[in-house]
Amino acid sequence: MNTEKVAARRLTAEEVSELGLQDEIFVAAEVEELRLDCYARATLTKSGKNFEGGSFTAKTIFGDEIHVLPDNAEESGIWVADKAGEEIEVLQTAGVLLNLALFVPNGNRESLEALYTAAREAFGAGIVQRWDEEVVAVPDVKVDLFEEPARGRKGTGGQNRDRRALDIYPTRVRFMEASAGWKFVLEPHQEHVDDTPTI
Repeated sequence: MNTEKVAARRLTAEEVSELGLQDEIFVAAEVEELRLDCYARATLTKSGKNFEGGSFTAKTIFGDEIHVLPDNAEESGIWVADKAGEEIEVLQTAGVLLNLALFVPNGNRESLEALYTAAREAFGAGIVQRWDEEVVAVPDVKVDLFEEPARGRKGTGGQNRDRRALDIYPTRVRFMEASAGWKFVLEPHQEHVDDTPTI
């Protein structure tokens, strides 16, 4: 395990409630529900003042969500970097796992193999791995992607729509997330026509 020593101090629940989403904290490190005897860098999932009941949820840089009661002496708590604090062991990353959705125009099995081979040559054999592969034919059609409230009132005429992107291939939408409380709406692409009078 690769760790580094970091000077930090433990926060009380009151101090944690003053933290925002950008503040870096340290919480107990877990890997696939295995609790490790060290800490991981993390951030709160929402501003500290928005939590209730003294329990906070943090998301580590490894993607794990940890629920913490900072004032509980039996838990490892929430820590923040402080040169005057005590040393803690912080788990380091071994690298970055990229989940990629590749769109290959007019793609076939040979072009995908060429991409895979090129990636292995660039990063080294054994480094690039295909965890899950789904080859899906993409129809040659363009759509407009909108967001609208998930529970919109009937008869609003769509004035609440927020145009998010143009020319989205339908399959690509599967790799996007709608904003909280909103849903995606796909429509056949309409070319924008500027009918402003000109002289």
